[in-house]
Amino acid sequence: MENVVLTIHLILALLLIGVVLLQRSEGGGLGIGGGGGTVSARGAATALTKMTWILAAAFIVTSITLTILATRGRDGGSVVDRVATEAPATPETAPATPGLGGNLLPPTAGDAPVTPPRADEPATAPTTTP
Repeated sequence: MENVVLTIHLILALLLIGVVLLQRSEGGGLGIGGGGGTVSARGAATALTKMTWILAAAFIVTSITLTILATRGRDGGSVVDRVATEAPATPETAPATPGLGGNLLPPTAGDAPVTPPRADEPATAPTTTP
């Protein structure tokens, strides 16, 4: 059902673009030029205006219908409520990354990088404990 309404919606959008481009603007645009014939310039403008209104109304109806179909069957909760209730992933529950051997635990104190001494302190050799 949603695919059918979406297809109609897209066809209406293309038709609406075409009808609007055919209308004569103040600058001339892509309007129907020339004179004479059975349809006068005023009659063609009136017909295109009516067609634009009909296509615009149908476009709005299909937009509202698609909105209703998209929200049907979903809970009425807010996106913010869902984000607030979800807990962040902890290292124990995080999935293992291939190639790292599955070791995703946070670094311990022994794994911490060595920080260089400040410029005003003398450099000392690191001490190791057995």
